[in-house]
Amino acid sequence: MFNDLSSVTTYLETRRSGKPRDMIAPGPDGAKLDLILRTAMRTPDHGKLFPWRFIEITDRSAFADVLKKAFCDANPDARPVQIEAAIAPAHMAPTLILLLFAPQPSLKIPLWEQEMSVGAVGMNLLHAAHAHGFVGSWITGWASYDPIVQAAICQGDERIAGLFFIGTPALALEERPRPVPSDIIRQWP
Repeated sequence: MFNDLSSVTTYLETRRSGKPRDMIAPGPDGAKLDLILRTAMRTPDHGKLFPWRFIEITDRSAFADVLKKAFCDANPDARPVQIEAAIAPAHMAPTLILLLFAPQPSLKIPLWEQEMSVGAVGMNLLHAAHAHGFVGSWITGWASYDPIVQAAICQGDERIAGLFFIGTPALALEERPRPVPSDIIRQWP
């Protein structure tokens, strides 16, 4: 069983994201989503800079329009089926949150540490969604790096760290390949 909440250890050993295209309602209501996001913010953050922001996408059609414009500008010869695939994420899962990296000026905290904090917030967001009985997924993809999408969503130096989909799985979750521990763990010296 994936995302087994019987204990913290069991949950961490069975944690599994879902596929956004396979997520259905219900998703978290406003109060539950607020709790999930506040839980996500309980993350390591050297210097208390809060180098992250959340954007809840409430108008999926408007977001699809931004994706369509961006994709068509970058791919003027795109076929209709390609355009539909490019905008499909705008309509997946009941809840869509964009996590932004919002670098903060600091003489003491390097940018690298701020980036790691954003990654920790993203992982906490998935953990919080799963802990509340939903399934989540963190996807980057082309839209996270597209200048038109970034201009529509981001302010100042912000960048999109990922799209977070939250909902209820319509299909059973499946395991994915995991690394062999001995291939990635070593002792030193």
